[in-house]
This record gives sequence, C-alpha cells and structure tokens, in this order.
Amino acid sequence: MVLPGRRSREASSAARRGPRTPRPTAVPALTDGRDPYPGCMALHRITGSLEDLVAPVFVAAFDGWIDAAGAATGCANQLGQGGDTVVSFDADALTDYRSRRPVLDVIDGVLNDVAWPELAIRRRRAGERDLLVVVGPEPDFRWRELGEDMAELALQLGVVEWVTLGAIPAAVPHTRATNVFATASRPELLHHDVEQGPQGLLRVPSAALSAVELAVMSAGVACVGFYAQVPHYVGGPFASGSIALLEHVERHLGVEVGLGSLPEDALAQRQRLDVAVEGDESTRAYVTQLEAGLEEQRIPSGDELAGEIERFLRDTEGGETGGR
Repeated sequence: MVLPGRRSREASSAARRGPRTPRPTAVPALTDGRDPYPGCMALHRITGSLEDLVAPVFVAAFDGWIDAAGAATGCANQLGQGGDTVVSFDADALTDYRSRRPVLDVIDGVLNDVAWPELAIRRRRAGERDLLVVVGPEPDFRWRELGEDMAELALQLGVVEWVTLGAIPAAVPHTRATNVFATASRPELLHHDVEQGPQGLLRVPSAALSAVELAVMSAGVACVGFYAQVPHYVGGPFASGSIALLEHVERHLGVEVGLGSLPEDALAQRQRLDVAVEGDESTRAYVTQLEAGLEEQRIPSGDELAGEIERFLRDTEGGETGGR
C-alpha cells in the first residue's frame, strides 16, 4: 500500500540527489601479473630539483619503531640539515591521524593552523656526492606500495646505495660509548672492522623502514643499515646515539657533514642522567650492574635483541601496536 503523497516526495528527493552512482564491484585478481589498477597515483611527488645528482645515496630513518629515544631520526635530521626538500609523500594515504594526530595551534581563541606529519626527502651535497635523506613519521598504511615507490625512485635517480638508520633499546648504560652494529645486503659493503649482525635468526615485529629496504634491495640496490644500542631507560632524545650513527655514516660514505649541536646536547643530557642516577640508590645500583656486565662492546645475539624488544613492547602502553 502506498500512502498518499509518498511517491511524489520520493520522486522529488531522487531528483535532488541526481542519478545514482553504481555500486563498485570487486575487481578480480589478474593472473598475468598486470596491475588491476594501472592508473593508481604514486605516493610521492617531486617538489625540487633532482638534476645532476652525483653518486646519490638514500639515507633513511622513520620515527617510532626502531627509533629508540629518537637517535636515528636525530642523526637523519642532522644529515639533512640545510638541504632542500625534493620529494614529499602523501601523508593522507600513509598516516592514521587518530594514532598520530596533527598538532593544532589555537591563538586567542581562534583556530590558526594544523601541522601535518610530513615524510619527505631532502637533498644535501656532502663532499663530492649527493645525500638524499628520507626522514619523517613511520607510515601506518601501504608499506609495500611505499617500498615499490622508493625502489622505482632509486632506479630512476641512479641511487648507488641505501642506508638505513635505526636505534634499538638495549640493556646498556648511558655511561659508556654507544655501540653500533650493522646489517648489509653483501658483507663486502662494510668496512673490515664493522661487524655484521646479529648472528643467527632474529624474528621480531617489522618496521616499515625494513620493508622499504627489502623492496629497494630486491630492485638491485646495495643496502646497509646501522643500528645504535640505546639505554632502554632513556626516554628523551639520545644525542649520543645520534652522534654514533652519524660517525658511522660519515665514515661509510666518505663524507663529513658535521655534528652541529649534538655534542652539546649529549653533554647536557649526560649531566641530567648522572644527577638522576645519583639521586636514586636502586637506579645507581642498576647502572653499576650494567657497567659490570658490559665487559666489551659486542654485537648482541638475536635472542638478546628479541628479549630487549619484547621488554620494550611490554613497557610500552598498548603492546606491539603501541610501538611508537
């Protein structure tokens, strides 16, 4: 039964809405390897000059996972200091803004500005070569697409090497020099006195940066990684770790970019940590125990690294998904 006037109301409502858009249907996977969405946009856009690159190398660090105390991104930001932004990535496509909310400025009761997370590539000349420094927030989405994008960029630009920067929480004291261990797609890529490790199988939750590195390596680009061991009780930026990574990168690439304010930052942080440790007997005893157990700098085993990461996950609110 149709109530009087209902059909006319529905008709007028439909007229206002206009023609309906057909409901999308599933696209079957193609069996010949072709992309079912050949028109998909790349995740990046070129924003500056990429001409006349000389022996370019990608150096990359994402904040969050494998960036304990910000040591890796601190190093990357120093490497890219003063460089021009030449590539930017689509933050809307890569970021979950509910887990990484943009920062809002309100001035005198008026909404003024929103600072959005930015993943970008900066170009900086260092010596006789170009550094392409990839730094920003760890993406939440589309890791595999980002890896394909980076691999394609590397091939287009003639990138000769990829360098990952990372920082891992470890049972080490802040009173000792920061140890750095390395990974490499081929052992001969590392200096003879740089040990590759850890030995054996290490199975841990992956970082987005590791997935991207694998894609770049699969495209035939030589890849290395340097990882600083950061005291797990340090919560703020750990400048000593950034310095250790920067020194390894400079030596590996044969360039010198300078440490900037990192030495002063490291000294000030060391003094604050020393005061905090001296003021608490149990903390002082713990740091002394760490010093006694650190007979020599060495690459941690896979089990040791996994144990430290598991402890980090337990101590981080939200467990594995809270790895930021």
